Amino acid sequence: MGNMSIAPARPPRTCVPDTLNRDKPSGEPRASSPLTRYFETEDGDRSLDITQRLERKLAQLNASNNVFKRWIYEIITWTISALCMGGIIFILLYLSNRSLNKWPVGLTIFTVLTKIASAALILPTSEALGQLKWSWFNGKKSKEIWDFEIFDKASRGAWGSILLLFRTKGRSLAALGAILTVLLIANDTFFQQVVDLPERWVLQGSPSSIAKLQWYNSENSEETRGGYATIQNEQSLRPTALNFFYSNGTQPNVIGNGTSPQIPVSCPTSNCTWPAYESLGVCSKCVSITQLLTFACTSTKADWIGNITGSLLYDEIPEVSVCGYFLNASDLSPVLLSGYSTSTVNFDHGTAPIGEALLMRNLPLITLSRERLFNGSINFRDIRNSLANIIITSAANGAESVYRNETPIAQECVLYFCVKRLRSSYYWATYEEEVISTFTNSTPGTFPWRAYKVESAQVNGTDVYYDEDIIIKPVESGSGTYGMSRDTYANIYNIFDDIFPSFVTVDNKTAEHTFRNRVVVKGGPIHRRLSFNPWMAPNNVTHHLDRLATAFTNALRSTASREMVYGTAFSMETYVHVQWEWLIFPFALLILTLVFLVATMIKTAKGSGEEDPGIWKTSAMPTLIYGLPSPMQKQFTSSSTWSSGPDKSKNLKVRLHPKRGWRVSGQPCTPDTPVIAMRVDQAPPGWI
Repeated sequence: MGNMSIAPARPPRTCVPDTLNRDKPSGEPRASSPLTRYFETEDGDRSLDITQRLERKLAQLNASNNVFKRWIYEIITWTISALCMGGIIFILLYLSNRSLNKWPVGLTIFTVLTKIASAALILPTSEALGQLKWSWFNGKKSKEIWDFEIFDKASRGAWGSILLLFRTKGRSLAALGAILTVLLIANDTFFQQVVDLPERWVLQGSPSSIAKLQWYNSENSEETRGGYATIQNEQSLRPTALNFFYSNGTQPNVIGNGTSPQIPVSCPTSNCTWPAYESLGVCSKCVSITQLLTFACTSTKADWIGNITGSLLYDEIPEVSVCGYFLNASDLSPVLLSGYSTSTVNFDHGTAPIGEALLMRNLPLITLSRERLFNGSINFRDIRNSLANIIITSAANGAESVYRNETPIAQECVLYFCVKRLRSSYYWATYEEEVISTFTNSTPGTFPWRAYKVESAQVNGTDVYYDEDIIIKPVESGSGTYGMSRDTYANIYNIFDDIFPSFVTVDNKTAEHTFRNRVVVKGGPIHRRLSFNPWMAPNNVTHHLDRLATAFTNALRSTASREMVYGTAFSMETYVHVQWEWLIFPFALLILTLVFLVATMIKTAKGSGEEDPGIWKTSAMPTLIYGLPSPMQKQFTSSSTWSSGPDKSKNLKVRLHPKRGWRVSGQPCTPDTPVIAMRVDQAPPGWI
């Protein structure tokens, strides 16, 4: 049998001195405290499982005379927290301003260490706070019995800690522990703010590419008639041109808030840029010539009448009396740009009533027979290789403004080949292109168009050809020669014969508009019913031609003659940005926890002596070893005690004595608390 046996608790006595605390005769050893006797006399029981043995070992350390051994578990857990904080600093120093891809598991380790660091501070705080509970009741003055419940809750969570702060009014060491318990809840929040993960664009190894054009080769197959090569419409550009001739042009594909590129682009990521580059393209310009118009009533050629049959190029066209605006009213052959007839038209090719009005006219300054009007241009004679040089005139406010003799809107516009210096970028499916500068051939020279009449058994017509290749050499960049052959140029130029010349007429103010084009064709007149006429006011002709020039440039860059410009591609990578200031709070808690633990160790350094309760911390063992005197227990075990109104028993003040147990304040002689202990030389009651 062991050296100590547990006997049944004795019935309460009234004012009987405690035999355990009676002075011993001289030379007889003093009885040790219940804590010391319990752990010194119990033999290790091999039947205990591992958890029970662990608790027994921890209890033995608590009973040690070495202060460090008593708190070794708390010191170790605080050290673990400190080591984790050191590991956190090391990881953050390594990851700071680096890509997360360099060490993807780094943030996972960081998160684990922060959890351990926070959790490891809970144990020393709660254990120290639990120990201060016993010291609180072991003081010189008795404490209210409800303080026991408040301390017990404070060692377990934030709510009890808040109650303890109010109870102690912040003037006790236990108040520091209560504050730490509350603040530890916010520790994880501060750790979460330490690491920010901004995204940055990083250069990738795979290059991006974009199309440019230096020399364009026609994609048409050769066609002959009677042994003579025919001029064709350039097939790679004609569909684009027709969209702009008779409607609002091609529309970009909208993706999100941007548009997709209309040229071949290769971007392996979502962000690509290219260095400035040059490409052959088409440019446009427009200048107002309204100030050059003159109003007059005179006779002029009726080549603008809507229902005249035959070819307005090859057939004889009579004159008609008109009133309107002319560009050359004083010449022998004035050209009407806007006005109305004041006489009838009646000849072999058709008739027209008085009052037919000309609302809009697109007049090419190089005719279908490749002859020049006004020397081929009014304002753009320095441009060598133009695709179209036209005068576009439109009534300012519909048909009624023509009959009121209001001045029309007149512009001279030109489309021409040029070399564009471009800067392009592709960002999140949105393509952007900036024209930095343009260059075109302005070298003076003879008129390059040639036309000869051809009459034979096989062919009867006009042989028209362009006499020079298109050569553009940018002076500043010196990047080489841009252009195309003369035949390719003629094929592209021929596309515009479909729309220039063209005009819109009405028989009277309320009549429907008649749009006529392809006036070179013999036979009946060709009319189009347009849902949208881009050439008439109030539509912006300058903007429309600028879009046409851009669409032509894109179409040329999309042909088989294109070359690729290589650029850079960037991909989004996540970087680690450390906000060091958010670590101040966790480090402050770490230091304050150490201060609180050391202060508690110092305050309870006496251990288990005559007047000290021992090192119990948050253990529930003292509640088993010490208990209230039996008369007091009966007052609290009655259900009426808690359901009734104010009662003196609810406001009892108690004090813990390590030998005599709980002492109730206000009692003339408090019955002994049933401290259960037996002398080693005494047989248990009831034994034989």
